[in-house]
Amino acid sequence: MSATSQITPIIESDDFIRAALLDADIPSLLPALAHVLGDMSLLRPSLAHLAMLSNEPQAGLTAEQLDEARQLALEALIKFRDAGCVPARAPSHDELRTLMSYATSGETTDAYIPLLREELSIDGHDLRAPQWQANAIAPNTNFTVAVIGAGMSGLLAAHRLQQAGVEFVILEKNSEVGGTWWDNTYPGCRVDTPNHLYSYSFAQKDDWPLFFSPQNVLLDYFRNFAKEFGLYEHIRFDTDVVSADFDDATSSWSLHVRSAQGDEKLGANAVISAVGQLNQPKLPDIAGRDTFAGPSFHSARWDHTVDLAGKRVAVIGTGASAMQFVPIIAKEVGQLCVFQRTPNWLLPVPNYHDPVPAGLNWLLGHVPFYMQWYRFWLFWRIGDGRLIIAQVDPEWTGDKRSVSAMSDLTRELLTMYFQMQLPDQPELLSNVVPQYPVAAKRMLLDSGTWIPTLQRNNVSLITDDIKQITATGVVTADGVHHEVDVIIYGTGFHASKFLTPLKIRGRNGVDLHDEWNGEARAYMGVTVPKFPNLFLLYGPNTNIVINGSIIYFSECEVNYVLEAIRELLAHDARALDCKQTVHDAYNARIDDGNQRMSWGVADVHSWYKNDSGRVAQNWPFTLLEFWEQTRTVNLDDYELLS
Repeated sequence: MSATSQITPIIESDDFIRAALLDADIPSLLPALAHVLGDMSLLRPSLAHLAMLSNEPQAGLTAEQLDEARQLALEALIKFRDAGCVPARAPSHDELRTLMSYATSGETTDAYIPLLREELSIDGHDLRAPQWQANAIAPNTNFTVAVIGAGMSGLLAAHRLQQAGVEFVILEKNSEVGGTWWDNTYPGCRVDTPNHLYSYSFAQKDDWPLFFSPQNVLLDYFRNFAKEFGLYEHIRFDTDVVSADFDDATSSWSLHVRSAQGDEKLGANAVISAVGQLNQPKLPDIAGRDTFAGPSFHSARWDHTVDLAGKRVAVIGTGASAMQFVPIIAKEVGQLCVFQRTPNWLLPVPNYHDPVPAGLNWLLGHVPFYMQWYRFWLFWRIGDGRLIIAQVDPEWTGDKRSVSAMSDLTRELLTMYFQMQLPDQPELLSNVVPQYPVAAKRMLLDSGTWIPTLQRNNVSLITDDIKQITATGVVTADGVHHEVDVIIYGTGFHASKFLTPLKIRGRNGVDLHDEWNGEARAYMGVTVPKFPNLFLLYGPNTNIVINGSIIYFSECEVNYVLEAIRELLAHDARALDCKQTVHDAYNARIDDGNQRMSWGVADVHSWYKNDSGRVAQNWPFTLLEFWEQTRTVNLDDYELLS
């Protein structure tokens, strides 16, 4: 895990550098070189890319532009090498604005500059680390935190607590860290956010083997993180949290935990839930599901003892997980029936399964700030710069397949992607092209594997509704009985049932799930009235849809939690409880925002919505806005308990 201060000096020859530059990401390399050399003249207007072409290789730069840019970069790197590889001073505010504007084609504002400074760690330090120590603020106060979950968010929270000198314990139901990357081991499991963005801002790697890493690589990343920062000694593995109760008399929490050693009670001043949204597999409510005589399992609980070779296999569901494992198992099964309820929009990502070229890895490890600028370019390219395609234009007069002119243009372009692969198969084309707006439900990344898989002789795409499951197969509404040997459910998770199956009782014994009554809400997605010092990570309305990395959101949320704990210590208070009026006003704003997005107005079935149809998962605004609202805690929003 590399930091800015660990960049390796360049000693390689001119020819070596020239060859490496063939693998460079040019839109982010030029700002990095201008930064490291302090030379804004490297930002030539003739080499500016177009953000609207951000999904194109090199953002649409022509071959001539790329040649010119590589020659310019070669001269700059030779100059940097020959001068001893000493970076220039940190850029001024105006220079940073210039760099950022060039990197994003002028689409950002000055409001992004403080965020950019954090992302780049300009002085080589982790600017998101807590700038305080518990023993300095409250030297005679014992304050302990129970973190539930040792996945991405739980490890992050633990690390920040450790940096602030706050006592903590991590309670993990599994026998290892990693969360979803420990639970999900199905064939083809991988992240759908570029790894240079799907990683902690302060623990980046310049040697990711692939652009989108598979499960085992991600699990190793979080294992190594936990080892490097000494978190394992704070984790109690194979420990289930059964319930958590707030004690009104002491303003503290009592947790009922269960392990192989039996049941016990643990006390804590605060509880951080890092259990995530996508951790409870959802099996479909289909008549006869339990009567099937052969092996059946959910993709998140893959049964590796079942040999699929030559078998007749049914896959129910065509979501993100199925998109990854279906093309792999199709090559070994005898016959594959894929049951689709709703088709998905596919976003073409040619490098989705590609290794990171050696030249790019070398440059990321040898050019100061290149890794940070590449990360920021990804941040903008798949973040706030993409949000416009999901925003509803109230004046739009098109049909229900789009919500604005930009939405409609994107729909047309993505439809062409299907059409190019299916020029002579109109029936299959009509079954795979969605009839709802882009981003109304999760978009899936495709490197050109999904449609060819559906075209295989041993694969059938079935779009008729499932009527029932029998001992030997699946019966569809048209009366056809599809005999199969194995059923695999790729049917997602109980995403809107937050914190289940935990029992959590707050002030005066109020039950969290009774309080929510199926409508999970939280202030900032983090705190809930009547549940003092209960902090949620990846809570209600903190999911991102088409923009950014969930790790970014977790870093923002953890910052907010640490700020809340700091305020408690500084004010000699035991707990803080969000005011109901503040909470309600915030959630009204969130609900209104989601109704201005394609996923809010579309009637397509989606895990973004709960049983009542409310969008309980998604954040409807920019990444910048979430960062701004989680930087500090306004105590006027809370009641302090002594």
